[in-house]
Amino acid sequence: MPTAAATPKKQNGKAAPSVQNGRTSHKPHISSLLTDDDRKKLFYRMLQAREFDLAMIRLYKQGRAFGGVYSQIGNEAASVGSASALRDDDAYFPMHRNVGGHFTRGQELRSMLKNFLAREGSMMRGTDGTGHYADVSKKVFGNVSHLGSMIPVAVGYAMAAKMRGENTVAMTYIGDGGAQTGEFHEGMNLAAVQKTPLVLIIENNQYAYSSPNSVEFACERLSDRAVGYGCTGITIDGTDLELVYETCKNAVENARKTGVPAIIESLTMRMRGHAEHDDFSYVPKEMLEEWQKRDPIDRYVAVMIERNLYTQAQIDALRKEISDEMNRAIDEVVELPFPKPEEGRRLVFVD
Repeated sequence: MPTAAATPKKQNGKAAPSVQNGRTSHKPHISSLLTDDDRKKLFYRMLQAREFDLAMIRLYKQGRAFGGVYSQIGNEAASVGSASALRDDDAYFPMHRNVGGHFTRGQELRSMLKNFLAREGSMMRGTDGTGHYADVSKKVFGNVSHLGSMIPVAVGYAMAAKMRGENTVAMTYIGDGGAQTGEFHEGMNLAAVQKTPLVLIIENNQYAYSSPNSVEFACERLSDRAVGYGCTGITIDGTDLELVYETCKNAVENARKTGVPAIIESLTMRMRGHAEHDDFSYVPKEMLEEWQKRDPIDRYVAVMIERNLYTQAQIDALRKEISDEMNRAIDEVVELPFPKPEEGRRLVFVD
């Protein structure tokens, strides 16, 4: 994959154009790597991720969600498209805005809700939430709040797998803000020097909490840093599902074959606040309106209809089916008891 990228606009109240390798386009990419059955599966995962976010926002407002609620609305294509590029034996290190990736890796809805609602039987036993959990059976390793720190962890996993003779790729994520941390630079340098099969997705959603890109970094593209590390880099439109999938698939297989890591900068917009406690009043309204026109799900609805895979009536029915199942699952999970207090002491100290 070449080290090339397009130039995103700096913060000026307007959305960046659809970009890849210096070309601008507003027509969704159609990948030759996907079948129509694949497209339906990806579409379903995006709808499921959106409905999960909407449900968690409602639960937060009702005072029933535990911890912060970090929405990935506007980022579904980047999350689902990237995770779908991995094999089952690859390692997935998601961030807090990658619910779609969890579903893509096979996380079951009720299991997810148990974690987010801190109920008995959750993978984290009620000791943590907001996506900070792991499911080793699915090779999903949850993030910590110090997001930059996950890059060295993912690099370490990939290096260990390489030493064991496994043909494993690790994929992890960072935001535009977290990309300015020391761990980012140390991790990417180590991965490149050690020829470690790592794919890093930079979710450039324009703001690090309330700090716009213009005060975060001076380079034109975050993917340009790849040249300095000696790895591949590209900037793409993160609202274009099939473009994300194809780019990530190529990067994953190139890393698997050559050991050369990749940086993929995904341009999106964070359509909610940093978390639901944040009213994101610092974001220009016209900027949100421009990005709303490129909602990843709306864009892919148009693809589904244009390719005669669904009618609008069938899409409406599918969304209702997902919403109804979400509500049934929530009703079941909220009736579960909270974990016993002694669960908080387990796995903390050695007996």
